[in-house]
Amino acid sequence: MQFTAKDIALLLKGTVEGDPLAAVNQLAKIEEAGNGSLSFLANPKYEQYLYTTNASIVIINNSQELTSPVKCTLIRVENAYSAFTLLLEKYNTFKLHKEGIEQPSFIHQTAAVGTDAYIGAFAYISQGVTIGNNCKIYPNCYIADNVKLGDNVTLFAGVTVYFDCVLGNNVVVHSGAVIGSDGFGFAPNADGTYTKIAQIGNVIIEDDVEIGSNATIDRATMGSTVIRKGAKIDNLVQVAHNVEVGSNTVIAAQSGVSGSTKIGARVVIGGQVGFAGHLNIADGSQFGAQTGINSSVKEAGKQWGGSPYLPYKDYLRAHVNIRRLPDLEKRVRELEDIIKDIKK
Repeated sequence: MQFTAKDIALLLKGTVEGDPLAAVNQLAKIEEAGNGSLSFLANPKYEQYLYTTNASIVIINNSQELTSPVKCTLIRVENAYSAFTLLLEKYNTFKLHKEGIEQPSFIHQTAAVGTDAYIGAFAYISQGVTIGNNCKIYPNCYIADNVKLGDNVTLFAGVTVYFDCVLGNNVVVHSGAVIGSDGFGFAPNADGTYTKIAQIGNVIIEDDVEIGSNATIDRATMGSTVIRKGAKIDNLVQVAHNVEVGSNTVIAAQSGVSGSTKIGARVVIGGQVGFAGHLNIADGSQFGAQTGINSSVKEAGKQWGGSPYLPYKDYLRAHVNIRRLPDLEKRVRELEDIIKDIKK
């Protein structure tokens, strides 16, 4: 689809400098943009590209002063970054628009599918499933018995949702993620073998949650594993059985949360962070990449790092000393030699 500078300025409540009929059909970074592209300038570090870019239209701040002539049409707005973010959202909505039920796909006769749904080819929707309005189920998804999806849920290709799980409104789950797989529950026997403990709970995902590709959210042994409203979970994250992730908490890739740990609201978790089981993590905690948490965090709003974890500033100081260890070892040996000479 093509849009003119006039159309875009009307949407963004901006003003056009240049050709109001200049047309674009794609978005691009200002330093890489070609003819027919729309870009933006918000960071002063990229100002040089405003005068060399091949973009047809560039969105800039009202306060931006020009020091040389520009080839492109400009759209001036109050905040170029926010305006371009809005355009990205609109563009993504157009790009991901899907509707209708593709064949072959299977929808059990007892399943209820809301209005304006998209069901992709080879999707399998089991008995007792409830799917809300405006949901998008991409090809090769599997939705097991008695799953409930709210409105505006998107499951990208290859997502699996096990039986009895509940997803709220505006939930997005990316390809390859598994919701409701068995928790890691095995009872040790006297002979060294293990007996599997049946995992009969479910997963509840509240509104406005996004889950990345190949993430795994295990079902509870009993009760529910819960992802609270607004949480964002990155690719390749493991959330174990009976865990609770608080509202608006973010978890970066390759992190793992062991069973029955309760993570508070607005917690920020970097990549490859590991939590032991049965912990309580205070609201607003922040954990740097590769932090190892082996005990509960009771102080809200604190920063932590290292493994086992330390207050973040202490961790940085300790890390500096660790880097000095080879030099310290050398100095200790020199001091030992001096002491030996003194003794002689």
